[in-house]
Amino acid sequence: MNKVSTIDHSSPLPYYFQLKELLIEEIKKGRLKPGQQIPSEFKLCEQFKVSRTVVRQAISSLVQNGYLSRAKGRGTFVTKPKITENLFQNLTGSYEDMLARGIKLVTRVLEQTKWDADGEILEWLKLEQGEPVIKIKRLRSISSEPIALVTTYIPYKLCPPLLEENLTNQSLYNVLEEKYALRIAHGRRSLEAVSADKKTSALLGVKNGAPLMQLNSISYLEDGRPIEYFTALHRGDRSKFVVSLIRVRNHSTAQVDKKFISDLWDTGMVSP
Repeated sequence: MNKVSTIDHSSPLPYYFQLKELLIEEIKKGRLKPGQQIPSEFKLCEQFKVSRTVVRQAISSLVQNGYLSRAKGRGTFVTKPKITENLFQNLTGSYEDMLARGIKLVTRVLEQTKWDADGEILEWLKLEQGEPVIKIKRLRSISSEPIALVTTYIPYKLCPPLLEENLTNQSLYNVLEEKYALRIAHGRRSLEAVSADKKTSALLGVKNGAPLMQLNSISYLEDGRPIEYFTALHRGDRSKFVVSLIRVRNHSTAQVDKKFISDLWDTGMVSP
């Protein structure tokens, strides 16, 4: 941290806020790297000519916002940046979404089988009892670190050859559209907090009971038929979701939005 800006003691901005912003700048510019220990409180006080109270307040804020993490008896370290996904977006799969942002997503297919659907899978995909689905379980990783476990269900009758398709490191949506002419038109997604069970924790490299974010998704073809239902278990320490909001400015738009929310309640994707 040699050529770092200093605290402006004549500024009306609180010292802790200035220090926090300076440290964020160091992290974003890569001068403080993920996993690197930051200087001690004493050194920060000395370098920026502020009190220990100011330093502690700045560090606490950075910990709260996910930039730093404390390790008992070892010090304070820069955290790895979380992988961001938009919750409301153009309907793309994870592979397409990451590729568009220049992030290399590696996929390992754990299971790809013909499976007799039951319970809620039948309901989501509007299938009759006994109708099979193609079940695909994939582990997604970035830089050799697992970040999500995705389990997908697709009606077998719509694309039987998909059972033999190599889905390693390619977009499932592209395969459905380009090889089977199954064009996905719209979908709905919901997000909930869950805990990792023993099997999931082993796959994702987290402790048993660790917090996860579960993304549930149902996608439809242009003719309204359900084509895909999936659940994606994302590591809580490595993921964050961004929600885009739209301000309703007229009565007609409000009616459309009310209908949309009503539909979500009917499907169980959200609750009032």
